[in-house]
Amino acid sequence: MPGSVTFCELPSLVEFVGVTRSYGSRVAVEDIHLGLDPGELVFLVGPSGAGKTTLLKLINREIRPTCGEVWVDGLPAHQLSASKVADLRRRVGVVFQDYKLLPRLTALENVAFALQVTDLRISDEEARDRGLDALDAVGLGDRADAFPHQLSGGQQQRVAVARAVVSQPPLLIADEPTGNLDVETAWQITDLLEDIANFGTTVLVATHNVEIVKRMQRRVLTLVDGRLVRDQPAGRVGRLAWAAWS
Repeated sequence: MPGSVTFCELPSLVEFVGVTRSYGSRVAVEDIHLGLDPGELVFLVGPSGAGKTTLLKLINREIRPTCGEVWVDGLPAHQLSASKVADLRRRVGVVFQDYKLLPRLTALENVAFALQVTDLRISDEEARDRGLDALDAVGLGDRADAFPHQLSGGQQQRVAVARAVVSQPPLLIADEPTGNLDVETAWQITDLLEDIANFGTTVLVATHNVEIVKRMQRRVLTLVDGRLVRDQPAGRVGRLAWAAWS
């Protein structure tokens, strides 16, 4: 049917099949094959310029691959028309290093606004109730009326996480979510992401934080010069995981 969205039943929530993305003559990611399963917490590591952010943008259909296929929850991100991208983005929550909160909205308003953007049918009352639930879940129910400038960096990131998961997407991607945080706060955010994965959401975290990744002992994908050079399963992350990173 013209304009319809094609679905594909795949064993993984996210599937990359021979994906390459180039910017002119520069290859950002090359021939990527990987799958992410429901409820996995996966770390994406590699040096600056390795292609981590490009990979995340491909998942969220901010860019298209030069060649290959990207499937997200059964949707073909690689070939969706612009009018169908919103369907995909309702399935993907995103957390950024610099939070990207709207400064003139309270914590609750930031979360509720994100929910109503994804579904215009949601009433103000429902958005508020679900926003409060999301803030409670990240430990900030008592700061719902605070503006971003009244919150610490860690609290702002918690609001950002609440905003990303308030619509209960099956996938959460996070680009350096602890990069602006002190060590203790970084661990708190990482624990929060682990809790989200334990409830069944697939969580993919791009990070430079070696200590967090080593201690968590979750699956690690290592990118170097745009190529996936290592895919280590959970519980087998040791010193060799960092040979291509350092």
